[in-house]
Amino acid sequence: MLKGYHSDIIRMYEIIRDEENAALQKRRAEIEEKLPEVLDLERLIGKLCVELSMSALRTIENREQYIKELKEKITDLRMKKTELLVSNGYSQDYLSLHYRCNKCKDTGYIGSTKCSCYRQKLVKLHYKDSELSEILRENNFDNFNMEYYSAKRIGDEPESPRKNIEKILSKVLSFIKNFSSTKDNLLFYGNSGTGKTFLSHCIAKELLDKGYFVVYKTAEELIQNLRKIRFENDETLEQQLLDCDLLIIDDLGTEQINDFSKTELFNILNKRLLRQKKILVSTNYSLKELVSIYSERITSRLLGNFNLCKFYGEDIRVTKNLHSLK
Repeated sequence: MLKGYHSDIIRMYEIIRDEENAALQKRRAEIEEKLPEVLDLERLIGKLCVELSMSALRTIENREQYIKELKEKITDLRMKKTELLVSNGYSQDYLSLHYRCNKCKDTGYIGSTKCSCYRQKLVKLHYKDSELSEILRENNFDNFNMEYYSAKRIGDEPESPRKNIEKILSKVLSFIKNFSSTKDNLLFYGNSGTGKTFLSHCIAKELLDKGYFVVYKTAEELIQNLRKIRFENDETLEQQLLDCDLLIIDDLGTEQINDFSKTELFNILNKRLLRQKKILVSTNYSLKELVSIYSERITSRLLGNFNLCKFYGEDIRVTKNLHSLK
């Protein structure tokens, strides 16, 4: 998914294996000091296992009986070893190498296929290197405050800003919970300062923490990236934008709008929709303004393939500043 991180991830697995090997040697040293008879049993088990393997190469009278008795001895010794460990307060696998991922044995691969833990490390590295890492320390659900939305109806809106945001929040939480199975995309639209970007950040953090690959771009950054892909043939960047689990396009409409931006915006939206890759778009424009500014090809996808969430209410940034002055 991200070519540049492969060597870093392989090194991470090497460090994990080194740490677990060192931990095992430390546990063995402890048992050598406190319960040396356990290691005596272990060494005897090892000798019998070697004898069992060698028996396949030797001529032995009553081979089946011999092998059966040998296996029974090994089983009895293993039980004694386990009982001795457990009776002295140790777990039965205390002298076994511990894996942080039992599926791939801390190698990152199951056969030739990347393990799910490889993907998680990839996401963490990308997340750490992105600007989101610092932003999401503050912008997350722990700091989401419903009190910034008035409980009183305003203008011609059918319900209060608070009731409206409660419904949007319910949609968002369902989107996150069912992310792997849902086909939904989200379009956040409405007045500036009503929490669209903040809620986008909250979604990004939750999904990143779950191991999903999220790419967050302002509309202007996205167009710059698409220009780089078109004219510099940046395949890695193109792969990120097309293959990430969720592409967030923030502040649609703040980019320089021209034929190039419209064409490339349509292409990225259309390609991801065809691949059933999820998208979240936020904009300060109304739906009517979007239709008048962007091509019919773009707006038909935004209005036809996205779950629409209208934000309204007082400017939260202004409200926060006023509270800080009190």
